Amino acid sequence: MTALKIPYDQLNPETLHGVIEEFVTRDGTDYGEFEVSLDAKISQVLGQLKSGKAVIVFDQESETCNILGSDDPALKKL
Repeated sequence: MTALKIPYDQLNPETLHGVIEEFVTRDGTDYGEFEVSLDAKISQVLGQLKSGKAVIVFDQESETCNILGSDDPALKKL
């Protein structure tokens, strides 16, 4: 895996917002029984990034970003 952890606080606010928005609007994202607004989803993910419960990962091969839980086993390879 050719991926790098990207500290959320090193991205400018517009880029960070775009990365989070793209993540929460991906097809197949299910938030359960209740509908959650886009702003609420973005706030939840930002909170997880700030608390260290999630991290941004950039895959150099595919040139894509993903957000993973900090306990995701894939992070151990980075």
